[in-house]
Amino acid sequence: MAETISNQQQGLVKPEIHNGEDKTGSDYMNEFKGQAQEYGQKFQDAAVKAKDYASETLSAASDKFKELQGKDPKELVENAKDYARQKPGKTILISAAVGLVLGLLLKGGRR
Repeated sequence: MAETISNQQQGLVKPEIHNGEDKTGSDYMNEFKGQAQEYGQKFQDAAVKAKDYASETLSAASDKFKELQGKDPKELVENAKDYARQKPGKTILISAAVGLVLGLLLKGGRR
């Protein structure tokens, strides 16, 4: 019976030395595949977390919107004024953020 001798055993493929270990191209591919699978799993985990967060946030916003629909507009204005008196710094930041978003939306529509 004739034994099959690999290219590496014949001396045709020289192993690369990495951190004191001989590695061939297939070793690098196996390592690359393992890392790709690991990163793929991390990406899937992050996507699941993002989906859960978005779902929770949407649910909370929906609940708040339903709550606001039942209120009188004058009452809402009074609540906003009270909030602005109690937390003026936060009110300014919220107003600036809303203005920035609206500005970007309106500017984006003019292109």
